[in-house]
Amino acid sequence: MSSRLVIMGPQGAGKGTQAQRLAERLGVPAISTGDIFRANIKGGTELGVLAQSYTSKGDLVPDEVTNAMVRDRLGQSDAAGGFILDGYPRNAAQVVELDDILTSLGVALDRVVELTADRSELLTRLRQRAETEGREDDTEEAIARRLDIYAEQTAPLTSAYAERGLLVRVDGIGTIDEVTARVVAASTPAA
Repeated sequence: MSSRLVIMGPQGAGKGTQAQRLAERLGVPAISTGDIFRANIKGGTELGVLAQSYTSKGDLVPDEVTNAMVRDRLGQSDAAGGFILDGYPRNAAQVVELDDILTSLGVALDRVVELTADRSELLTRLRQRAETEGREDDTEEAIARRLDIYAEQTAPLTSAYAERGLLVRVDGIGTIDEVTARVVAASTPAA
């Protein structure tokens, strides 16, 4: 099974859940830019304060901050044998940066898994998440803005990865176990 993966998909598609499950199965770290930002926000770090100034409005943290964080994280020893990237890359400039990071590490992506779900399902999931997790960044306005940003900036990246033969699309609707089974099957290279 592939061990250097990117999981893409709109907010609420289940990327975080599936990244964690796949990482446990593969014995590699799940690296979520969102989790790293939230940890910094909770800890009140300089990066956290900066990140919150963007995320509280539904905006994305600037590329230079995100790129530096990902470069540092992928260079850590636990990621040497593989990783699952969740929430990165989000735009064309970050794809170029990720290519550069991976080249400098002497590795390449094995697969890009895109979780798909329709907008109404995503909105329902994100409203539920806001209620259960109390996430400040899950306001109606912020949710709608992030879904729009995904459609404008991130969704087009899938065609670039498809051209490289790396992209597999997975239906993100169903039980967590059903989706995990699909992700695992999609992450396994064809013989």
